[in-house]
Formats: sequence, C-alpha cells, structure tokens
Amino acid sequence: MNAPALIEVCANSLESALAAQAGGAARVELCAALAEGGLTPSPAAIELAREKTRIKLHILIRPRGGDFCYDDTEFAVMKRDIAFCQRAGADGVVIGMLNPDGSVDLARMRELVSTARPMAVTFHRAFDMAADAFRALDDVLALGVERLLTSGQRGSAMDGKELIAELVRRAGNRLIVMPGAGVNEGNIRELMAVTGAREFHLSGQKKVTSRMKYRNPHVFMGVPGLPEYEIGVTDAETIRRVVEAVSQS
Repeated sequence: MNAPALIEVCANSLESALAAQAGGAARVELCAALAEGGLTPSPAAIELAREKTRIKLHILIRPRGGDFCYDDTEFAVMKRDIAFCQRAGADGVVIGMLNPDGSVDLARMRELVSTARPMAVTFHRAFDMAADAFRALDDVLALGVERLLTSGQRGSAMDGKELIAELVRRAGNRLIVMPGAGVNEGNIRELMAVTGAREFHLSGQKKVTSRMKYRNPHVFMGVPGLPEYEIGVTDAETIRRVVEAVSQS
C-alpha cells in the first residue's frame, strides 16, 4: 500500500501555521501577503513559527510581488533572507528566479541553492511563468533541488493536471513535483489519481471578520475593492478533512 500523500500548507501567519499543524499537515510554507501571491515573512514570524511548530517549516523567499525577474539588489536581499532562515532553524526555503526570456535563471539560482544548503529547497511557481515547461523542468532538475511547486502553468492545479502528470512522469524519482493552486478536499483525490503526485500544497483558508467596529468607508489601506475588514486564516478543520481524504486513498 502506498503511503498517504503529504500535505503542505501555505500559511500566511503564525496563526495559520499553528492551524496547519493542528489539522495534521506535515509541512508549512510560511509566507506573507498572499494577495500578492506570497512574500517573505518577517524575521519575527519566522522565529516564532520555528519556536511554536513541530512540523517541517519552509520559508518563502520572495522580495516583492509581480514577476520573478530580479535585479541585483533584490537578489542580495534574497540571499540574506535565506541566510537568516538557516540561522532561525528553518527546514527549507522556497525560491525561484527567471530570466527576461522566461527561462530559469540558472546562474543565480545555483548561488541561492548553495546559500540555502543544507536546508531543503523547493522551486516555486515561478515555474508556471516559464516560457517552456519542459526546458524549465530540465533546469530545475539540474539545480538538484528537492521539489517543484506548480499548477501546471494554469490558473489551478486542476486545470493544469495533464501537464503536472507529464512533469511527474519525466521527473521520476529525481524530483518531487507538488501540485498547488486550488487544491481542496473535493479535488485532491482526483489530482492524486490523474497526476501521480504524492505531495500537495494548499492554504485551506477561511475568512475571519475584523474585530474593528468603526470602519471608514472612504480610505483603503490595501487595494480598493478588496475586503478591508476581512482576514484569511488557515482553517484547521479544512486541513484535517484534506488529510483524511488522502489517507483513504
């Protein structure tokens, strides 16, 4: 019998990381600012997450939103963030860089991977913005990282499941291909069956209403139109149901 699939939770806060652990996740990818696709969390958040969680802790290294083509200043920030994660006791980092032509920035990625060792390294969804998926897969394999997070270059893993299946087949036992984006208890067993993947990435969030009673309707601190008085937090029960779903497969 195959071992149950591993669940990694994209946690946007310490509260979410603790909920992921309570729900039975095997690993947390800690980040901030999920509305921007995820950014590097604060040093305090990293340290507290390491102090208070027992499961594997990986940290997203992404200095800004937008594309994944970084200048030298951003690259220097990424290297320092990785070094901090190592000192803080993180188990791994989640990174990705592209060249302007949409290929993997192999030269600078090698430097980041070297900086990260002996921590585990995941190449993140920068892959989904690469110009040639199979060339990018070969480049990620050449980096010698442990895993690739991908939605199959589509808006969700379900939409990209055929490409994910081919990536899993081509990678074999050289690389863990981990589907992410839109993964939930309702589709994870189909994704397992179609792709052959054994690790999955999701946030499992619920919306929590702000405790603020006074609300100024004329000012937005974030993006106008997005909920200003609502917070997304990982829900332990949602994660528990996903873990149960894969344990029954």
